[in-house]
Amino acid sequence: MKLYKLLSFSFLIATLTSCTFTENIYINDNGTGKFSVDMDGSALMEMAGDQIGSQMGADAKKDVDTTFTFKQVFEEKKDSIAKLSAEAQKEIKKLENFVVNTKMNAEKKQFLMTLSSDFKNVNEMQDILQTLSTLQKLEGGAAPASPFGNGFGNNNSKLSYSYDGKKFTRKAVIDTQKKAEKAKDSAGDMSKMMFASSTYVVKYHFPKKIKKVSNPNALFSDDRKSITIQYPFTDYMENPDKLNFDVEFEK
Repeated sequence: MKLYKLLSFSFLIATLTSCTFTENIYINDNGTGKFSVDMDGSALMEMAGDQIGSQMGADAKKDVDTTFTFKQVFEEKKDSIAKLSAEAQKEIKKLENFVVNTKMNAEKKQFLMTLSSDFKNVNEMQDILQTLSTLQKLEGGAAPASPFGNGFGNNNSKLSYSYDGKKFTRKAVIDTQKKAEKAKDSAGDMSKMMFASSTYVVKYHFPKKIKKVSNPNALFSDDRKSITIQYPFTDYMENPDKLNFDVEFEK
């Protein structure tokens, strides 16, 4: 399956309902770690696998388990990228080392996709999800390039992470002007409807035991080094600051 066709298919999954998106962060003792976003569209495959299969044609009959980097995609689309502004090219380059893994099994009604990258410091991941929305500029925006759909990451906010060994912070600052502009766009209503039954989950794993979390809905692992918090996907899209929280660690 060609990379761009696979990305286009994943867009079809992502813009329909009943997906679960999970944002994972693993931080090691030295501050390095791994960032990933998982999309589970298996519920949709269960409901509409036959219709989706017809969209994929012969590829739907095959089990898919494939891994590639955005660097490969960018090589295929280098002519299109060269036409972008220097700023847009710089943004896209941030994704160069991200790895995309896709597993699809029509018989088992399974569709899983993971977008991941290692980091030297979690601060490097600032605005990384928003950068995904820059991909729609490829092909002049005529075809989706982001694995999770063009709307993913484009929630009118700037997201940052910080970790100093004593405290971890996830903070999204809303751009009120962009939010107001989006409110006037009828496409926003369509996006809201499509993602209404989807879920956004954060799972963060730390090298130290957690003392407290500012979000009262956080669930702790048995060793108190990991937390899981679940949100409606509409909160992620419309009120991203609701996903802000601080984590303090034991000494």
